[in-house]
Amino acid sequence: MTGARAKRALWTRLRGRSLRTRLLVFISAALVAVCAVMALTTVFAQRAYLLDDLDHRVGDAAARSQGGVQVGPDVETDLAFLNEQGQPIGTIAARLDRNGHILAAKVVTHSGGLRDLAAAQRSALTGIDADGSLHTRTVPGLGTYRATALEGGGRPVLTALPMDDVQDMISGLVVVEGVVAAAGLTLAGCVCAAVIRRQLRPLGRVAATAVEVSRSPLGHGEVIGLTRVPERDTDPGSEAGQVGAALNRMIDHVESSLAERRRGEEEMRRSEERTRRFLADASHELRTPLASIAGYAELMNRGIEKVEPTFAWRRVSAESARMTGLVEDLLLLARLDEGRPLQSAEVDLAALVTEAVWDARAAGEGHTWQLALLLDSPALVVGDEARLRQVVANLLANARVHTPVGTTVVTSVEATDAYCRIRVRDDGPGIPPTLLPRVFERFTRADASRSRVSAEHGGSGLGLAIVAAITAAHGGRIHAESAPGRTEFTVDLPTAEALTPTAPAGVDVMPVARVAGDVTPAARA
Repeated sequence: MTGARAKRALWTRLRGRSLRTRLLVFISAALVAVCAVMALTTVFAQRAYLLDDLDHRVGDAAARSQGGVQVGPDVETDLAFLNEQGQPIGTIAARLDRNGHILAAKVVTHSGGLRDLAAAQRSALTGIDADGSLHTRTVPGLGTYRATALEGGGRPVLTALPMDDVQDMISGLVVVEGVVAAAGLTLAGCVCAAVIRRQLRPLGRVAATAVEVSRSPLGHGEVIGLTRVPERDTDPGSEAGQVGAALNRMIDHVESSLAERRRGEEEMRRSEERTRRFLADASHELRTPLASIAGYAELMNRGIEKVEPTFAWRRVSAESARMTGLVEDLLLLARLDEGRPLQSAEVDLAALVTEAVWDARAAGEGHTWQLALLLDSPALVVGDEARLRQVVANLLANARVHTPVGTTVVTSVEATDAYCRIRVRDDGPGIPPTLLPRVFERFTRADASRSRVSAEHGGSGLGLAIVAAITAAHGGRIHAESAPGRTEFTVDLPTAEALTPTAPAGVDVMPVARVAGDVTPAARA
């Protein structure tokens, strides 16, 4: 239980360390375990080999001792065979009786002589049967011995050889292996630390990049130019490179998402501003004719003689018509915003524009009106004829209302296989540069104030907004360019051929000649 608790505590401490430290600890532990296994295997193998060799020598010494006993005098305590040459120093020989008790025991000293064993030393050798088996005994004052006993011809003899050489060699081997292992582990640890530090350096740079990005003020302001992981740390062939590349992709997504959110917030803010201005302008535009109607009605109720009833009713009717037109324009814009489908039929833009220019000439005799039909093919489009007529009429009315008398207004129609283009150009004073980007927004007027003499002197500011909405509903686009002395509106609409590759059966297409010049009855005819 204590060991498990200690292991959990160790793992807890390691989890709180850096990856470099944990890798170094794990690799060092693995190297230590490998070195320990190798060292123990070597020691045990060497010890087994040395013990086997010692056992053979003990057996040979026992055989020689038995032979010496057979040729020697028949005395149970005779150990004269130890005087033979070649007996190793520290060899012990003992004569045993039939019960295994030691009768006599001597040891070969360093000087080559013999010395009797003491009683304590003899007792350490007791209990060894004369069956040739090997035993390890520790003899006081002499050390550890490997002993065996043989019985030949009724004369059992015990022979033992010291194990000091084996133990000294094993101890030396352990010391050498320990020193070599310590030096090797130290060198391996240093090399591993250097390699780990070098290999984890890209991961450290990736982490530093992540920390720097996390400190960026992402919650407010424009988020651009966030720090990226260097290109060298985004190699997909390595794990750190994969992390770096993934972090860069995430930062790109964060930047794009924040930029999109900021654009959405700006667009929402602008939309709210446009909505507030729209409501304010619409309220004022409706309030002005209502106030006029209420005023004239009040004057007629009072019976004031200075106001003729006929004039009052005429003004009431004019303001009612103005208010009705404004409401209809707002309803049209609302329907177009909802995406309600328009009527669809083939429309000849050349004829439509020609009629609209004649109508504009009748309404604005003080202007010079010109028409140019630059047609290489029929100007046929598919759409709502009434709404397309309103587009041209609003553009011409805009040129008439916002330019002085004597201004020349040129309207042209061009046709290709892909689109039909309507241009309305005048040489008036132009649109102020600050107003041009918002010219197609609702209630946009050159006169920013809401006080105008009449509807004929400025309009409600919805005409060009309606033009843009109808053009978009027909799949077209509108563009405005303006400078002092030249203002041009361009409307592009897809042709009927572009929408329907083959013309419907039974439709006769009449060619329209190229015409350029002033609009006159002869030209129209």
